[in-house]
Amino acid sequence: MERGKMINNPIVYERADPWVMRHTDGYYYFTGSVPGYQTIELRRGRTLNDLDKGEKKTIWEIPGTGLLLNQVWAPEIHYIDGVWYIYFAASDELNGRTAEHHHRMFVIANPNADPFEGQWELKGQVKTAFDSFSLDATVFENDNRLYYVWAQQDPHIPGNSNLYISEMENPWTLKGPQILLSIPEYDWEKIGFMVNEGPAVIQRYGKIIITYSGSATDENYAMGLLWADADADLLDGYSWHKLPEPVFVSSEENQQFGPGHNSFTFDDNGQDILVFHARPEKNKEGDPLSNPNRHAIAQPFTWGDDGLPIFGTPVANNKPV
Repeated sequence: MERGKMINNPIVYERADPWVMRHTDGYYYFTGSVPGYQTIELRRGRTLNDLDKGEKKTIWEIPGTGLLLNQVWAPEIHYIDGVWYIYFAASDELNGRTAEHHHRMFVIANPNADPFEGQWELKGQVKTAFDSFSLDATVFENDNRLYYVWAQQDPHIPGNSNLYISEMENPWTLKGPQILLSIPEYDWEKIGFMVNEGPAVIQRYGKIIITYSGSATDENYAMGLLWADADADLLDGYSWHKLPEPVFVSSEENQQFGPGHNSFTFDDNGQDILVFHARPEKNKEGDPLSNPNRHAIAQPFTWGDDGLPIFGTPVANNKPV
């Protein structure tokens, strides 16, 4: 954003799991869960405020067969070695699914310099060490190595999902060990459902920092934080540290409920920006996943002397919702 210019929130309406990256071409690229969970939509704009009304395109529609029959969740876009990749999860039906046809993780790729042009190719399922419910993958590079972080259910661990990390052989294939990073252990992570999901990575001040979300997707949804030293062995679970308390929670005062599943970007001045979804009211009835009122919000944040982010309180919307 230009210096002194206000972010108009929500930056995009009815888009949960918002992912924003700022590319070297000067555009902000945005994707997120589309209500109905049938497509992947890509948006871009010169500013965060341009994303709501700016250029957008449906770049992927589920083929309607096999594991990709239905329910596309939480896409996020990355640019790796000159190729665009979008990571997402898909399954058969949200309700009535079987253990074999729950969500799994996939990736599509586009080698065109402009991701709005060219063809997106399905590279396939990103297969993990064991076959179970898995979603919300993200990737990051450190010391010339590509890492994959995601949420997955382990049949031997109580709860809905834990966080894992693995090194990648290429942007669609894991290699080496799959390391458990975090399980829902604190009370705030276990309200409604026992959940650790939606990891996002930011690298600052010699640290690899992972935010994640916990509990049910209603007003109890909140964000937690893990970190490791950038020069540590990231595939050693003992390298990672976890805060016991959430770092970003609902605000009654600002009418933002269930903030979470975030991403990170920055403005023209290098100011770090947190992007997240939140609801303007508590979920009144029914499955909160069926309620499309999770909107994409963006706000600046600061850093503490310990090298960890300080997110503060979710800002109030300054546009009608």
